Amino acid sequence: MYLFLLALIYIAFISLGLPDSLLGSGWPVMHAELGVPVSYMGIISMIISGGTVVSSLFSDKMTRKFGTRIVTVASVFLTVIALFGFSFSSQFWMLAVFAVPYGLGAGAIDSALNNYVALHYKAKHMSWLHCFWGVGTIVSPFIMGYALTNRTWNSGYRIIGFLQLAIALLLLLTLPVWNINKSATETAGKSVGLVGALKIKGVPFLLLGFFAYCALEATAMQWASTYFVEVKGISTERAATFAALFYIGITSGRFASGFITDKLGDQKMIRLGTGILICGILVLFLPIASYQAAFAAFLVIGFGCAPIYPCIIHSTPSNFGAENSGAIIGIQMASAYIGTTFIPPIFGILGNSIGFFILPLYLLVFVALMITMVEVTFRITKNRNSL
Repeated sequence: MYLFLLALIYIAFISLGLPDSLLGSGWPVMHAELGVPVSYMGIISMIISGGTVVSSLFSDKMTRKFGTRIVTVASVFLTVIALFGFSFSSQFWMLAVFAVPYGLGAGAIDSALNNYVALHYKAKHMSWLHCFWGVGTIVSPFIMGYALTNRTWNSGYRIIGFLQLAIALLLLLTLPVWNINKSATETAGKSVGLVGALKIKGVPFLLLGFFAYCALEATAMQWASTYFVEVKGISTERAATFAALFYIGITSGRFASGFITDKLGDQKMIRLGTGILICGILVLFLPIASYQAAFAAFLVIGFGCAPIYPCIIHSTPSNFGAENSGAIIGIQMASAYIGTTFIPPIFGILGNSIGFFILPLYLLVFVALMITMVEVTFRITKNRNSL
């Protein structure tokens, strides 16, 4: 039953990743058919992000009241509604409406499951959990590509909607399995809340570090293709396929890191990943005109990013206490979505005005901020736990 529940959690995280790469892969066709500018994708993305921030901040209270299993199942069904809503949308305003339940569902799943795994499972399982998110993000573009070739973009959302519905029904039918890890810290007691969590020593540093990491991850994901076109001079069609390099690197890296995380521990894994990440970024500084070095660099950057997110999350209960982890992880998710929403567009503005060659420098700034804040957090919590 223990392994079966773990498999269910992995499947639930695939459901989180499935919709994440749909909008970007289908938007070139979607915006033309809906008759809106290409920039309007940012509106939909911000609505989704707004929903995730709200649900992340309230996830601890919801989890304590209803339990992780109920919050997870309800949230997956919310994303099902959103996906089918997208699949039947024929006007831009309809996308904007259905973006709300998608954001609310995604944020709740992310926060609730991250906290659940951090409380009940070893670090390796957190790495593999996020590896399965990567599987979902890799699968969706292929499904959308099939839909665009043979049907319409609406069909792509509909296919993913049916897959999501199947996952939601599976989770609903297996609700009793979650009792195996039932914990008093999950549903009992009063939530420390947003203000209370921010008053805990070390939490603001952690949030800033997590914000910085998610900002650099999202920037690398979203601007890799443009970097290859503008800086390396390759075709847009080829650059679109190269955009998958980061996803491949981060997904394979999380699978590999799962085998060594328990031996090294969260802090050493974060340092190791940061070192690899910096090596990848430095390759982009090399004065090489051909794209091969950049090709390898984005793979290495993704591989280096792989352990950082899951290890920061997994270390939260041990750093701040299991009774506080739900609230803190919820705020971490909110800070993550703020970083992924606002920092990549800022790079776009800078890239247009200065040049997209500044990407490695931009990434290095956030790497430095991330590792500095995370190290400060570990130092503070180490001193607290040694008292």
